[in-house]
Amino acid sequence: MEMLTSLLGAINGVVWGPLMLVLLLGVGIYLQIGLKLMPIRKLGMGFKLMWQGRDVKPADKSASKASDEGEISPFNALMTALSATIGTGNIAGVATAIALGGPGAVFWMWITALVGMATKFAEAVLAVRYRETDSTGHHIGGPMFYIKNGLGKKWLWLGGLFSFFGAVAAFGIGNTVQSNSVADAMDATFGVPHWLTGVIIMVLAGAVILGGIKRIAKVAGKLVPIMGIAYVAAGLLVLIVNAGQIGEAFGLIFYYAFNPIAAAGGFAGAAVMAAIRFGVARGIFSNEAGLGSAPIAHAAAQTRNPVRQGLIAMLGTFIDTIIVCTITALVILTSTVWIDGEAGASLTALSFDAALPGFGNQIVAVALAIFAFTTILGWSFYGEKCCQFLFGTRSIMLYRVLFVLAIPLGAIAQLGFIWLMADTFNAMMAIPNLIALALLSPVVFKLTRDYFAGKDILPGEALDHDK
Repeated sequence: MEMLTSLLGAINGVVWGPLMLVLLLGVGIYLQIGLKLMPIRKLGMGFKLMWQGRDVKPADKSASKASDEGEISPFNALMTALSATIGTGNIAGVATAIALGGPGAVFWMWITALVGMATKFAEAVLAVRYRETDSTGHHIGGPMFYIKNGLGKKWLWLGGLFSFFGAVAAFGIGNTVQSNSVADAMDATFGVPHWLTGVIIMVLAGAVILGGIKRIAKVAGKLVPIMGIAYVAAGLLVLIVNAGQIGEAFGLIFYYAFNPIAAAGGFAGAAVMAAIRFGVARGIFSNEAGLGSAPIAHAAAQTRNPVRQGLIAMLGTFIDTIIVCTITALVILTSTVWIDGEAGASLTALSFDAALPGFGNQIVAVALAIFAFTTILGWSFYGEKCCQFLFGTRSIMLYRVLFVLAIPLGAIAQLGFIWLMADTFNAMMAIPNLIALALLSPVVFKLTRDYFAGKDILPGEALDHDK
Protein backbone atom coordinates (compact mmCIF):
# COMPACT_ATOMS: atom_id res chain seq x y z
CA MET A 1 0.00 0.00 0.00
CA GLU A 2 2.85 2.40 0.79
CA MET A 3 4.37 1.83 -2.65
CA LEU A 4 1.01 2.44 -4.36
CA THR A 5 0.46 5.57 -2.26
CA SER A 6 3.91 6.87 -3.17
CA LEU A 7 3.31 6.18 -6.87
CA LEU A 8 -0.07 7.94 -6.82
CA GLY A 9 1.48 10.83 -4.92
CA ALA A 10 4.17 11.24 -7.58
CA ILE A 11 1.58 11.16 -10.39
CA ASN A 12 -0.63 13.59 -8.46
CA GLY A 13 2.22 16.06 -8.17
CA VAL A 14 2.61 16.04 -11.96
CA VAL A 15 -1.04 16.11 -13.06
CA TRP A 16 -1.95 18.80 -10.52
CA GLY A 17 1.15 20.82 -11.29
CA PRO A 18 1.39 24.14 -13.18
CA LEU A 19 0.33 22.47 -16.45
CA MET A 20 -3.07 21.50 -15.04
CA LEU A 21 -3.65 24.97 -13.57
CA VAL A 22 -2.84 26.49 -16.96
CA LEU A 23 -5.11 24.01 -18.76
CA LEU A 24 -8.11 24.39 -16.44
CA LEU A 25 -7.98 28.16 -16.03
CA GLY A 26 -6.60 28.78 -19.52
CA VAL A 27 -9.31 26.86 -21.37
CA GLY A 28 -12.01 28.39 -19.13
CA ILE A 29 -10.73 31.94 -19.71
CA TYR A 30 -10.40 31.30 -23.45
CA LEU A 31 -14.02 30.06 -23.61
CA GLN A 32 -15.29 32.99 -21.52
CA ILE A 33 -13.55 35.47 -23.83
CA GLY A 34 -14.71 33.62 -26.95
CA LEU A 35 -18.28 33.68 -25.62
CA LYS A 36 -17.85 37.38 -24.69
CA LEU A 37 -18.68 36.63 -21.03
CA MET A 38 -22.08 35.32 -22.11
CA PRO A 39 -22.31 32.70 -19.28
CA ILE A 40 -22.04 35.51 -16.71
CA ARG A 41 -24.21 37.98 -18.65
CA LYS A 42 -26.97 35.41 -19.28
CA LEU A 43 -27.05 33.95 -15.78
CA GLY A 44 -30.64 35.13 -15.26
CA MET A 45 -31.69 33.58 -18.56
CA GLY A 46 -30.17 30.29 -17.43
CA PHE A 47 -32.30 30.26 -14.26
CA LYS A 48 -35.40 31.08 -16.33
CA LEU A 49 -34.72 28.18 -18.72
CA MET A 50 -34.06 25.87 -15.78
CA TRP A 51 -37.46 26.70 -14.27
CA GLN A 52 -39.17 26.18 -17.63
CA GLY A 53 -37.35 22.87 -18.05
CA ARG A 54 -39.08 21.08 -15.19
CA ASP A 55 -41.15 17.93 -15.80
CA VAL A 56 -44.13 18.51 -18.07
CA LYS A 57 -47.44 17.93 -16.33
CA PRO A 58 -49.60 15.21 -17.92
CA ALA A 59 -52.18 17.78 -19.05
CA ASP A 60 -49.48 19.74 -20.87
CA LYS A 61 -47.82 16.89 -22.73
CA SER A 62 -49.42 17.97 -26.00
CA ALA A 63 -47.50 21.23 -25.86
CA SER A 64 -44.50 21.40 -28.19
CA LYS A 65 -42.57 18.93 -26.03
CA ALA A 66 -43.37 16.09 -28.41
CA SER A 67 -40.38 16.96 -30.59
CA ASP A 68 -37.95 16.86 -27.69
CA GLU A 69 -35.89 13.70 -27.47
CA GLY A 70 -34.18 12.35 -24.37
CA GLU A 71 -34.83 10.39 -21.22
CA ILE A 72 -35.07 13.09 -18.53
CA SER A 73 -36.26 16.71 -18.32
CA PRO A 74 -33.69 19.53 -18.71
CA PHE A 75 -34.29 20.42 -15.04
CA ASN A 76 -33.67 16.85 -13.88
CA ALA A 77 -30.56 16.67 -16.07
CA LEU A 78 -29.21 19.63 -14.09
CA MET A 79 -30.30 18.06 -10.81
CA THR A 80 -28.58 14.80 -11.76
CA ALA A 81 -25.40 16.73 -12.56
CA LEU A 82 -25.75 18.69 -9.30
CA SER A 83 -26.36 15.46 -7.39
CA ALA A 84 -22.87 14.41 -8.43
CA THR A 85 -21.23 17.78 -7.75
CA ILE A 86 -22.85 18.80 -4.46
CA GLY A 87 -21.12 16.32 -2.19
CA THR A 88 -18.17 16.03 0.14
CA GLY A 89 -16.37 18.70 -1.90
CA ASN A 90 -18.80 21.30 -0.54
CA ILE A 91 -18.20 20.27 3.08
CA ALA A 92 -14.89 18.43 3.40
CA GLY A 93 -13.29 19.79 0.20
CA VAL A 94 -13.73 23.46 1.12
CA ALA A 95 -12.42 22.78 4.62
CA THR A 96 -9.40 20.94 3.19
CA ALA A 97 -8.67 23.83 0.82
CA ILE A 98 -8.67 26.30 3.73
CA ALA A 99 -6.64 23.98 5.99
CA LEU A 100 -3.93 23.46 3.34
CA GLY A 101 -4.04 26.70 1.37
CA GLY A 102 -5.37 29.21 3.88
CA PRO A 103 -8.35 31.56 3.46
CA GLY A 104 -6.99 32.75 0.09
CA ALA A 105 -7.85 29.36 -1.41
CA VAL A 106 -11.53 30.40 -1.36
CA PHE A 107 -10.80 33.27 -3.77
CA TRP A 108 -9.23 30.85 -6.25
CA MET A 109 -12.23 28.55 -5.89
CA TRP A 110 -14.39 31.49 -6.97
CA ILE A 111 -12.16 32.24 -9.96
CA THR A 112 -12.28 28.57 -10.96
CA ALA A 113 -16.09 28.70 -10.78
CA LEU A 114 -16.45 31.91 -12.85
CA VAL A 115 -14.30 30.61 -15.67
CA GLY A 116 -15.75 27.13 -15.11
CA MET A 117 -19.23 28.40 -16.01
CA ALA A 118 -18.01 28.82 -19.59
CA THR A 119 -16.38 25.39 -19.48
CA LYS A 120 -19.57 23.72 -18.21
CA PHE A 121 -21.63 25.58 -20.85
CA ALA A 122 -19.34 24.36 -23.64
CA GLU A 123 -19.36 20.79 -22.30
CA ALA A 124 -23.16 20.57 -22.32
CA VAL A 125 -23.49 22.23 -25.75
CA LEU A 126 -21.12 19.69 -27.26
CA ALA A 127 -22.70 16.79 -25.35
CA VAL A 128 -26.15 17.45 -26.82
CA ARG A 129 -24.75 18.40 -30.24
CA TYR A 130 -22.79 15.17 -30.66
CA ARG A 131 -24.89 12.70 -28.67
CA GLU A 132 -26.06 9.37 -30.06
CA THR A 133 -28.76 6.81 -29.32
CA ASP A 134 -27.59 3.36 -28.18
CA SER A 135 -29.00 -0.07 -29.01
CA THR A 136 -31.66 0.32 -26.32
CA GLY A 137 -32.85 3.66 -27.72
CA HIS A 138 -31.38 5.75 -24.89
CA HIS A 139 -29.45 8.95 -25.53
CA ILE A 140 -25.77 8.82 -24.66
CA GLY A 141 -23.16 11.54 -24.84
CA GLY A 142 -20.30 13.27 -23.10
CA PRO A 143 -16.62 13.94 -23.85
CA MET A 144 -16.02 10.49 -25.36
CA PHE A 145 -18.78 11.13 -27.91
CA TYR A 146 -17.91 14.71 -28.77
CA ILE A 147 -14.33 13.54 -29.21
CA LYS A 148 -15.47 10.68 -31.46
CA ASN A 149 -18.11 12.57 -33.46
CA GLY A 150 -16.68 16.08 -33.29
CA LEU A 151 -12.98 15.45 -33.74
CA GLY A 152 -13.34 12.31 -35.84
CA LYS A 153 -12.40 8.63 -35.63
CA LYS A 154 -8.66 9.39 -35.58
CA TRP A 155 -9.19 10.87 -32.09
CA LEU A 156 -11.09 7.83 -30.83
CA TRP A 157 -8.14 6.85 -28.62
CA LEU A 158 -8.57 10.12 -26.69
CA GLY A 159 -12.23 9.31 -26.06
CA GLY A 160 -11.16 5.86 -24.90
CA LEU A 161 -8.66 7.40 -22.46
CA PHE A 162 -11.34 9.67 -21.03
CA SER A 163 -13.73 6.74 -20.63
CA PHE A 164 -11.12 4.62 -18.87
CA PHE A 165 -10.21 7.42 -16.45
CA GLY A 166 -13.91 8.21 -15.91
CA ALA A 167 -14.93 4.61 -15.25
CA VAL A 168 -12.14 4.22 -12.67
CA ALA A 169 -12.48 7.74 -11.18
CA ALA A 170 -16.16 7.09 -10.50
CA PHE A 171 -15.11 4.52 -7.90
CA GLY A 172 -13.02 7.21 -6.19
CA ILE A 173 -14.59 10.67 -6.39
CA GLY A 174 -18.11 9.31 -6.83
CA ASN A 175 -18.15 6.32 -4.55
CA THR A 176 -15.51 5.41 -1.98
CA VAL A 177 -14.63 9.03 -1.07
CA GLN A 178 -18.30 9.69 -0.43
CA SER A 179 -19.04 6.58 1.66
CA ASN A 180 -15.81 7.05 3.62
CA SER A 181 -16.65 10.66 4.50
CA VAL A 182 -20.19 9.72 5.58
CA ALA A 183 -18.92 6.80 7.67
CA ASP A 184 -16.45 9.09 9.46
CA ALA A 185 -19.17 11.67 10.15
CA MET A 186 -21.72 9.09 11.33
CA ASP A 187 -19.16 7.46 13.63
CA ALA A 188 -17.96 10.74 15.14
CA THR A 189 -21.45 12.22 15.56
CA PHE A 190 -23.77 9.30 16.26
CA GLY A 191 -21.38 6.42 17.04
CA VAL A 192 -22.51 4.34 14.04
CA PRO A 193 -19.83 1.79 12.97
CA HIS A 194 -18.19 2.41 9.59
CA TRP A 195 -19.25 -0.95 8.17
CA LEU A 196 -22.90 -0.42 9.09
CA THR A 197 -22.99 2.99 7.41
CA GLY A 198 -21.46 1.42 4.31
CA VAL A 199 -24.05 -1.36 4.18
CA ILE A 200 -26.99 1.06 4.64
CA ILE A 201 -25.75 3.34 1.84
CA MET A 202 -25.15 0.29 -0.38
CA VAL A 203 -28.73 -0.94 0.05
CA LEU A 204 -30.33 2.48 -0.49
CA ALA A 205 -28.09 3.45 -3.41
CA GLY A 206 -28.44 0.03 -5.01
CA ALA A 207 -32.24 0.34 -5.06
CA VAL A 208 -31.89 3.53 -7.14
CA ILE A 209 -28.79 2.81 -9.26
CA LEU A 210 -30.03 -0.55 -10.57
CA GLY A 211 -33.09 1.26 -11.95
CA GLY A 212 -31.04 3.36 -14.37
CA ILE A 213 -31.00 7.05 -15.32
CA LYS A 214 -34.76 7.66 -15.08
CA ARG A 215 -34.87 6.48 -11.47
CA ILE A 216 -31.66 8.34 -10.61
CA ALA A 217 -33.00 11.55 -12.16
CA LYS A 218 -36.35 11.20 -10.38
CA VAL A 219 -34.67 10.85 -6.97
CA ALA A 220 -32.14 13.62 -7.74
CA GLY A 221 -34.91 15.97 -8.91
CA LYS A 222 -36.54 15.69 -5.48
CA LEU A 223 -33.56 15.38 -3.10
CA VAL A 224 -31.11 17.90 -4.56
CA PRO A 225 -33.28 21.05 -4.30
CA ILE A 226 -34.44 20.11 -0.78
CA MET A 227 -30.97 19.30 0.56
CA GLY A 228 -29.34 22.29 -1.14
CA ILE A 229 -31.83 24.81 0.22
CA ALA A 230 -31.75 23.25 3.71
CA TYR A 231 -27.94 23.36 3.90
CA VAL A 232 -27.77 26.96 2.68
CA ALA A 233 -30.46 27.94 5.21
CA ALA A 234 -28.47 26.31 8.04
CA GLY A 235 -25.32 28.10 6.87
CA LEU A 236 -27.12 31.45 6.74
CA LEU A 237 -28.34 30.87 10.30
CA VAL A 238 -24.71 30.41 11.40
CA LEU A 239 -23.70 33.58 9.54
CA ILE A 240 -26.45 35.53 11.30
CA VAL A 241 -24.97 34.38 14.63
CA ASN A 242 -21.46 35.29 13.38
CA ALA A 243 -22.53 38.46 11.55
CA GLY A 244 -19.81 40.55 13.16
CA GLN A 245 -17.04 38.39 11.64
CA ILE A 246 -18.30 38.26 8.04
CA GLY A 247 -16.45 41.39 6.94
CA GLU A 248 -13.20 40.12 8.42
CA ALA A 249 -13.70 36.74 6.71
CA PHE A 250 -13.97 38.40 3.29
CA GLY A 251 -10.88 40.45 4.13
CA LEU A 252 -8.92 37.26 4.89
CA ILE A 253 -10.05 35.68 1.61
CA PHE A 254 -8.98 38.59 -0.60
CA TYR A 255 -5.76 39.43 1.25
CA TYR A 256 -4.37 35.90 1.48
CA ALA A 257 -5.25 35.13 -2.14
CA PHE A 258 -2.16 37.17 -3.05
CA ASN A 259 -0.09 37.05 0.15
CA PRO A 260 1.41 34.11 2.10
CA ILE A 261 -0.19 33.39 5.46
CA ALA A 262 1.99 32.67 8.49
CA ALA A 263 1.53 29.72 10.84
CA ALA A 264 -0.80 30.33 13.78
CA GLY A 265 -1.98 27.93 16.48
CA GLY A 266 -2.32 24.52 14.84
CA PHE A 267 -2.46 26.03 11.34
CA ALA A 268 0.81 25.38 9.49
CA GLY A 269 0.72 28.45 7.26
CA ALA A 270 0.56 28.49 3.46
CA ALA A 271 2.26 30.11 0.46
CA VAL A 272 0.30 31.86 -2.29
CA MET A 273 0.97 28.93 -4.64
CA ALA A 274 -0.63 26.60 -2.09
CA ALA A 275 -3.72 28.84 -1.99
CA ILE A 276 -3.95 28.72 -5.79
CA ARG A 277 -3.29 24.99 -6.06
CA PHE A 278 -5.70 23.85 -3.37
CA GLY A 279 -8.30 26.46 -4.32
CA VAL A 280 -8.34 25.31 -7.94
CA ALA A 281 -8.05 21.59 -7.10
CA ARG A 282 -10.84 21.60 -4.50
CA GLY A 283 -12.92 23.95 -6.65
CA ILE A 284 -12.75 21.49 -9.53
CA PHE A 285 -13.33 18.57 -7.15
CA SER A 286 -16.51 20.31 -6.02
CA ASN A 287 -18.02 21.76 -9.22
CA GLU A 288 -16.35 19.39 -11.73
CA ALA A 289 -16.09 22.07 -14.43
CA GLY A 290 -13.59 20.76 -16.97
CA LEU A 291 -13.69 17.15 -15.78
CA GLY A 292 -16.22 16.20 -18.44
CA SER A 293 -18.54 14.38 -16.04
CA ALA A 294 -21.63 16.65 -16.02
CA PRO A 295 -22.18 16.62 -19.82
CA ILE A 296 -22.80 12.87 -19.59
CA ALA A 297 -25.99 13.68 -17.66
CA HIS A 298 -26.95 16.66 -19.84
CA ALA A 299 -26.72 14.49 -22.97
CA ALA A 300 -29.79 12.58 -21.71
CA ALA A 301 -31.93 15.73 -21.45
CA GLN A 302 -35.23 16.04 -23.31
CA THR A 303 -34.14 18.88 -25.54
CA ARG A 304 -33.37 19.50 -29.19
CA ASN A 305 -31.34 22.63 -28.57
CA PRO A 306 -27.73 22.24 -27.38
CA VAL A 307 -27.33 25.90 -26.38
CA ARG A 308 -30.46 25.93 -24.22
CA GLN A 309 -29.12 22.95 -22.30
CA GLY A 310 -25.73 24.65 -22.05
CA LEU A 311 -27.34 27.70 -20.44
CA ILE A 312 -28.97 25.41 -17.87
CA ALA A 313 -25.81 23.35 -17.33
CA MET A 314 -23.62 26.34 -16.46
CA LEU A 315 -25.84 26.98 -13.42
CA GLY A 316 -24.40 23.84 -11.85
CA THR A 317 -21.02 25.53 -11.34
CA PHE A 318 -22.59 28.73 -10.04
CA ILE A 319 -24.88 26.97 -7.56
CA ASP A 320 -22.24 24.53 -6.36
CA THR A 321 -19.29 26.88 -5.80
CA ILE A 322 -20.49 30.48 -5.72
CA ILE A 323 -23.43 29.64 -3.44
CA VAL A 324 -22.93 26.36 -1.52
CA CYS A 325 -19.12 26.36 -1.19
CA THR A 326 -19.10 30.04 -0.23
CA ILE A 327 -21.57 29.38 2.58
CA THR A 328 -19.29 26.62 3.93
CA ALA A 329 -16.18 28.81 3.62
CA LEU A 330 -17.76 31.75 5.46
CA VAL A 331 -19.03 29.48 8.24
CA ILE A 332 -15.47 28.20 8.72
CA LEU A 333 -13.76 31.58 8.50
CA THR A 334 -16.20 33.35 10.84
CA SER A 335 -15.20 30.88 13.54
CA THR A 336 -11.69 30.43 14.93
CA VAL A 337 -11.62 26.64 14.64
CA TRP A 338 -9.64 26.63 11.37
CA ILE A 339 -6.62 28.12 13.18
CA ASP A 340 -6.51 25.07 15.48
CA GLY A 341 -5.26 22.77 12.71
CA GLU A 342 -8.48 20.86 12.03
CA ALA A 343 -9.19 19.72 8.46
CA GLY A 344 -11.82 18.00 6.35
CA ALA A 345 -15.44 17.49 7.34
CA SER A 346 -14.57 17.73 11.06
CA LEU A 347 -13.45 21.34 10.55
CA THR A 348 -16.80 22.22 8.97
CA ALA A 349 -18.70 20.35 11.68
CA LEU A 350 -16.80 22.09 14.51
CA SER A 351 -17.36 25.48 12.83
CA PHE A 352 -21.12 24.90 12.62
CA ASP A 353 -21.15 23.63 16.21
CA ALA A 354 -19.27 26.70 17.48
CA ALA A 355 -22.20 28.87 16.36
CA LEU A 356 -24.96 26.34 17.01
CA PRO A 357 -23.77 24.35 20.06
CA GLY A 358 -25.20 20.90 20.49
CA PHE A 359 -26.62 20.38 17.03
CA GLY A 360 -24.33 22.17 14.56
CA ASN A 361 -22.20 19.06 14.04
CA GLN A 362 -25.34 16.97 13.58
CA ILE A 363 -26.51 19.30 10.79
CA VAL A 364 -23.21 18.74 8.98
CA ALA A 365 -23.33 14.97 9.51
CA VAL A 366 -26.84 14.67 8.06
CA ALA A 367 -26.07 17.08 5.19
CA LEU A 368 -22.90 15.17 4.38
CA ALA A 369 -24.79 11.87 4.32
CA ILE A 370 -27.44 13.15 1.92
CA PHE A 371 -24.93 15.02 -0.26
CA ALA A 372 -22.73 11.94 -0.52
CA PHE A 373 -25.68 9.66 -1.25
CA THR A 374 -26.80 11.74 -4.24
CA THR A 375 -23.20 12.06 -5.45
CA ILE A 376 -22.94 8.28 -5.51
CA LEU A 377 -26.12 8.14 -7.61
CA GLY A 378 -24.91 10.69 -10.15
CA TRP A 379 -21.44 9.23 -10.53
CA SER A 380 -22.77 5.71 -10.97
CA PHE A 381 -24.40 6.95 -14.19
CA TYR A 382 -21.22 8.69 -15.34
CA GLY A 383 -19.13 5.59 -14.71
CA GLU A 384 -21.53 3.23 -16.46
CA LYS A 385 -21.63 5.42 -19.58
CA CYS A 386 -17.82 5.45 -19.69
CA CYS A 387 -17.86 1.66 -19.31
CA GLN A 388 -20.52 1.38 -22.03
CA PHE A 389 -18.35 3.38 -24.44
CA LEU A 390 -15.46 0.98 -23.85
CA PHE A 391 -17.23 -2.37 -23.62
CA GLY A 392 -20.74 -1.94 -25.01
CA THR A 393 -24.28 -1.93 -23.62
CA ARG A 394 -23.99 -5.41 -22.10
CA SER A 395 -21.40 -4.16 -19.58
CA ILE A 396 -23.81 -1.70 -17.92
CA MET A 397 -25.46 -4.02 -15.40
CA LEU A 398 -22.12 -5.57 -14.37
CA TYR A 399 -20.70 -2.08 -13.78
CA ARG A 400 -23.72 -1.08 -11.69
CA VAL A 401 -23.38 -4.16 -9.48
CA LEU A 402 -19.62 -3.66 -8.95
CA PHE A 403 -20.20 0.03 -8.22
CA VAL A 404 -22.79 -0.74 -5.55
CA LEU A 405 -20.60 -3.44 -3.96
CA ALA A 406 -17.68 -0.98 -3.68
CA ILE A 407 -19.65 1.38 -1.40
CA PRO A 408 -19.14 -0.49 1.92
CA LEU A 409 -15.48 -1.14 1.04
CA GLY A 410 -14.95 2.62 0.76
CA ALA A 411 -16.59 3.15 4.14
CA ILE A 412 -13.92 1.13 5.94
CA ALA A 413 -10.89 2.13 3.82
CA GLN A 414 -8.09 4.60 4.63
CA LEU A 415 -9.28 8.15 3.90
CA GLY A 416 -5.93 9.63 2.90
CA PHE A 417 -5.33 7.12 0.12
CA ILE A 418 -8.87 7.48 -1.21
CA TRP A 419 -8.60 11.28 -1.40
CA LEU A 420 -5.26 10.95 -3.19
CA MET A 421 -6.68 8.51 -5.72
CA ALA A 422 -9.75 10.68 -6.37
CA ASP A 423 -7.66 13.82 -6.76
CA THR A 424 -5.31 12.11 -9.23
CA PHE A 425 -7.98 10.58 -11.47
CA ASN A 426 -9.88 13.88 -11.48
CA ALA A 427 -6.96 15.50 -13.24
CA MET A 428 -6.44 12.56 -15.59
CA MET A 429 -10.11 12.79 -16.67
CA ALA A 430 -9.79 16.51 -17.26
CA ILE A 431 -6.85 16.36 -19.68
CA PRO A 432 -8.59 14.61 -22.64
CA ASN A 433 -11.73 16.69 -22.05
CA LEU A 434 -9.92 20.03 -22.00
CA ILE A 435 -8.04 19.15 -25.19
CA ALA A 436 -11.36 18.37 -26.89
CA LEU A 437 -12.99 21.58 -25.59
CA ALA A 438 -10.15 23.69 -26.95
CA LEU A 439 -10.24 22.00 -30.38
CA LEU A 440 -14.05 22.11 -30.63
CA SER A 441 -14.42 25.67 -29.27
CA PRO A 442 -15.21 27.10 -32.77
CA VAL A 443 -18.28 24.82 -32.84
CA VAL A 444 -19.41 26.14 -29.44
CA PHE A 445 -18.92 29.76 -30.51
CA LYS A 446 -20.82 29.25 -33.80
CA LEU A 447 -23.75 27.40 -32.23
CA THR A 448 -24.04 30.11 -29.56
CA ARG A 449 -24.02 32.91 -32.16
CA ASP A 450 -26.64 31.04 -34.22
CA TYR A 451 -28.87 30.51 -31.18
CA PHE A 452 -28.90 34.17 -30.16
CA ALA A 453 -29.43 35.11 -33.83
CA GLY A 454 -32.62 33.01 -33.82
CA LYS A 455 -31.34 30.22 -36.10
CA ASP A 456 -32.26 26.54 -35.71
CA ILE A 457 -29.62 24.27 -34.16
CA LEU A 458 -29.62 20.50 -34.60
CA PRO A 459 -28.98 18.11 -31.70
CA GLY A 460 -26.76 15.08 -32.02
CA GLU A 461 -29.38 12.56 -33.10
CA ALA A 462 -30.13 14.68 -36.18
CA LEU A 463 -26.52 14.45 -37.37
CA ASP A 464 -24.90 11.70 -39.42
CA HIS A 465 -22.15 10.33 -37.17
CA ASP A 466 -20.96 7.83 -39.79
CA LYS A 467 -19.48 10.45 -42.12
